[in-house]
Amino acid sequence: MCLAIPALVVELLPNDMARIELDGLRKEISLSLVEGVAVGDYVIIHVGYALQRLDPEEAAQTLALFAEFQQSNAS
Repeated sequence: MCLAIPALVVELLPNDMARIELDGLRKEISLSLVEGVAVGDYVIIHVGYALQRLDPEEAAQTLALFAEFQQSNAS
């Protein structure tokens, strides 16, 4: 199963790279597949690549579902 996760872009880096934050963790990803990404945007990431920009409300809903899933599996 493949999983693509919404993450917040916190810094733009050279060479179509960005630093994202997800649940307090920061990671560098490639933006080479998505145009016009800015700091503060949410992107869907998969295997180190941003696949698309995401509406902030949709990102919040998706992240809430992930958190709910994680809680239910921890029980």
